Amino acid sequence: MRETQARSEPAAATAAGSADSPSTNARPRISIARSSLPRTFLCLSHLRWNFVYQRPQHLLSRIAKQAEVLFFEEPRRTDTAAPRLDVLAIDEGVRVLTPCLPCGFTQEEDERAQRALLDAYLSDTRKWDLGLWYYSPMTLAFTDHLDARLIVYDCMDELSAFKNAPPQLTERETRLMHKADVVFTGGQSLYESKRRFHHNVHAFPSSVDVAHFEKARGPLSEPDDQTPIRRPRLGFYGVLDERFDAALTGALAAARPDWQFVMLGPVAKIRPADLPQAPNIHYLGQKSYDDLPRYLAGWDVALMPFAINEATRFISPTKTPEFLAAGRPVVSTPIADVVSRYGESGVVRIADDAVSFERAIERALDDGQDRAAFIGRVESVLAGTSWDNTCAAMLAEVKKCAS
Repeated sequence: MRETQARSEPAAATAAGSADSPSTNARPRISIARSSLPRTFLCLSHLRWNFVYQRPQHLLSRIAKQAEVLFFEEPRRTDTAAPRLDVLAIDEGVRVLTPCLPCGFTQEEDERAQRALLDAYLSDTRKWDLGLWYYSPMTLAFTDHLDARLIVYDCMDELSAFKNAPPQLTERETRLMHKADVVFTGGQSLYESKRRFHHNVHAFPSSVDVAHFEKARGPLSEPDDQTPIRRPRLGFYGVLDERFDAALTGALAAARPDWQFVMLGPVAKIRPADLPQAPNIHYLGQKSYDDLPRYLAGWDVALMPFAINEATRFISPTKTPEFLAAGRPVVSTPIADVVSRYGESGVVRIADDAVSFERAIERALDDGQDRAAFIGRVESVLAGTSWDNTCAAMLAEVKKCAS
């Protein structure tokens, strides 16, 4: 996160209302042009802005060019007795709001404190013309009283299928679907699942900033921690969690000790000790979005070794078009949205077990030998795909709701 300004807001009155109490903030009358965006979008997210740069960051940094964007992220735990709100203005034009809550709070106390912090901030800065942009239905507990002109639910994942999902999640998503003016999904499979529950659902699959990732097609300085690793290098970046097929990766590394497996990303919801360990598997940790092209430039093939389970049933990985834009052949397990979108493309190979995955990598290594021909196929597959176009199309649907 590139910060330009930071400040903290105390909890004006943590007990200033429970999650069920009505709002007491009076809203003045304002003149609003028809089909216009709200002046302020408040995004409610289960992710941190500076965790992994993905769909919310791509979309909201673009929306910030047209409206003020507040990004209310998941709480941080502190040893202090009183809740507070940390506020950070960052280069992308987004203001990140981080609730800092005492370690001993119950879920009900968490929600009550976040409601008070948010109400105090919105009242203090007079955000009267408000739109709500949800990624987490759980945040409905402390935002359902807000006087919003427009409500968007961008359902990027089936969160209820993820490990350690809160038991209230499904019920709250049902309530959010009832309140939302428009629902977006992060892929086609998720669209097919959600379209039954709302009259205005639109699929917007993962997109890509081609200009950023095509830097990896040319010579770039090698990162120090990747330089000593021999080739061929097979790479993956992303969160290493229950969606990562550790057994498949371990089997591939054992079968091909001459291949080097480069794994970038944080470990979440699983024990690091459960990840496969071998001399040719290299865990280099989380890298910044800006640095990813430098790592990709040194890979021969990009891998997507996702487990096939409930957590991956509806995913549409952002990394697929990113790997391709970087000019890297891709080998993936049969994730439904990857198969339907890229399976016949000739630039993504699909394999469902260790033996077929190994053969697919061999073919992908051959694909990379004629880089010019491969990139020609990639450009045909990615033609017209960009976060700029995706964001513009999503905002067009939002503006229809504002009319």
